[in-house]
Amino acid sequence: MKMYGKERAELIYGLKSADEVDARICEMLFDDGAAFVGFSDVSDVAENHGYRSCVTVGFKLFDGILKGIQGAPTYEYFHHYRTVNAALDRMTLRVATFLNSQGFDAIAIPASQSSDSDPFKGAFAHKTGARLSGAGYIGKNALFLSREFGAKVRLASVLTDKEFDLSRTLCGGGCGDCEVCKMACPAGAIYGKNYVEGDDVSELVDVAKCSAHMKAAYKHIGRGAVCGICIAECPKSCLKKLSSQGEK
Repeated sequence: MKMYGKERAELIYGLKSADEVDARICEMLFDDGAAFVGFSDVSDVAENHGYRSCVTVGFKLFDGILKGIQGAPTYEYFHHYRTVNAALDRMTLRVATFLNSQGFDAIAIPASQSSDSDPFKGAFAHKTGARLSGAGYIGKNALFLSREFGAKVRLASVLTDKEFDLSRTLCGGGCGDCEVCKMACPAGAIYGKNYVEGDDVSELVDVAKCSAHMKAAYKHIGRGAVCGICIAECPKSCLKKLSSQGEK
């Protein structure tokens, strides 16, 4: 990845070598605030909408916002959640527009939008593309945990027919024996099971139970659309460490 500085190159996943189009995609995303970019082959993914490749963009949530989540979401987190989703949608639209201008077919998948058939699933699972790029893994809370930022990321995707030169190296590791998110979940919706290749979200988390609790307990904040506790409590997010360092 000679066309990037070392710092940015280390935050590009799945790409073995890049042509000018690939380089421009990364440049656009990083300039727009992306924390990392992933490239993956999704030709074997059922929900790929007929496309072979995925470009994943990850946006790091602000530590200052997440540290405010003390047993319940905050108005600041709800606003941050919506604003970041909107930013991601603009970023993926820009990439999809660029790819189309270069003669490729591409569509931007919304950062957060459920499908008509299943209120708990979107048109494409962003964490699938992110995981296949090698940028991280699926945690016990069924969220994507990035190598650098843990659970404190939001994702969006661009699906395209462009073929990339991929390294196809997955991220090893996982949550191990950690059960912090399970113990912290006020809904008791996290089973504490490590993700295994092919697992459905329902095998890790009772999403209906999670949703019901949010709507009942946090209706005053965005009509119960957010929680964020398992993100803030996850040791991989390093918020506890950051807080203790700030107190010194």
